Amino acid sequence: MTRRLTLRPRTGWQPLDLREIWNYRDLLWVLAARDIKIRYRQTILGVAWAVIQPLFTMAIFTIIARLGKIPTDGSAPPIFYYAGMLPWFLFANSVTSAGNSLLAGQHLISKVYFPRLIVPISSVITSLVDFLIGFVLLLAMMAWYGVRPGPQILALPLVVALAFLAALAIGFWLCALIVQFRDVRHVMPFMIQVWLFCTPVLYPSSVVHSPWKRTLLGLNPMSGIVDAVRWCVLGRPALGPGLLVSIVVVLVALVGALFYFRRVEKTLVDTL
Repeated sequence: MTRRLTLRPRTGWQPLDLREIWNYRDLLWVLAARDIKIRYRQTILGVAWAVIQPLFTMAIFTIIARLGKIPTDGSAPPIFYYAGMLPWFLFANSVTSAGNSLLAGQHLISKVYFPRLIVPISSVITSLVDFLIGFVLLLAMMAWYGVRPGPQILALPLVVALAFLAALAIGFWLCALIVQFRDVRHVMPFMIQVWLFCTPVLYPSSVVHSPWKRTLLGLNPMSGIVDAVRWCVLGRPALGPGLLVSIVVVLVALVGALFYFRRVEKTLVDTL
């Protein structure tokens, strides 16, 4: 005898069901692998595209730094900027992919049931592959410039995980908003561009001399993350309370995004 399972949307605010997402983990990896293949298949540059973006931006920022005499905390400008661009592009590309993920996967979402959070999560995993490829070039640059990483390099996976959570938090907000308000996707590129110049990538956070202002700078979560990546690789700048503020902001934004996503999830299929 065949059993029929009827799925009905829940009302009100719903908690996150981590067990359900874990049960669909195979689908998560399938979608992530699909996105990776689509990104690198039938392309002229292939995996080189993962390093072209930060490499060219590093070159431009290095020229600007020399013309404008912008300090780089005593580090070689190419390494300083490349180390800052890696986490930034991880965040920017992840947010862009996650923000558009529900619209891109609407043909799948409208046909079968699975936790919708899997779609933006799988798109962010793809950007992690780009980060790992770009990090290999960073290691080569460090060897060229004679930069030896200290024991703090062991904390790098934790910082990358924080960047991953920050991208998920903003990505969850944007993908849910884009489904409801389609014009948000047109605002997203401008938002990311402005966010870049609000993050100490082109300039070091040490140019902000006031301690409380540097702490306030941590309200931008990418400020603490970029500084933390440079600290892991170069041993500077010294980490302060701004990183703790960034961690709190990421966690609060992530929790809020999850509850908001669960709130609108029940109407996603109808809206799409």
